Amino acid sequence: MDKQQLGHGTSLSLREATELLAGESLSFHDAEVALIHAVEHGELNANIKRWATEQWDGSGLPGNINQQETLIERADLEAWRKSRSGAER
Repeated sequence: MDKQQLGHGTSLSLREATELLAGESLSFHDAEVALIHAVEHGELNANIKRWATEQWDGSGLPGNINQQETLIERADLEAWRKSRSGAER
């Protein structure tokens, strides 16, 4: 799925949000960790779905977050991105 196809709905999975955020200056892993950190610290609203430890397939994400079923509203993602870009100036 390319970046132009992502985000036409109002909700994005954590994976889709990561794909939108990742780019030339940010790797997929770094983008995913930044989003998880923001969610875990209350900086970004999300409808969080967590894995039970026995459900893990390989290494899990911090907080046992299921990246396919955790949902972030596109407007919340955009607001968080703007707040980050303002903080980096």
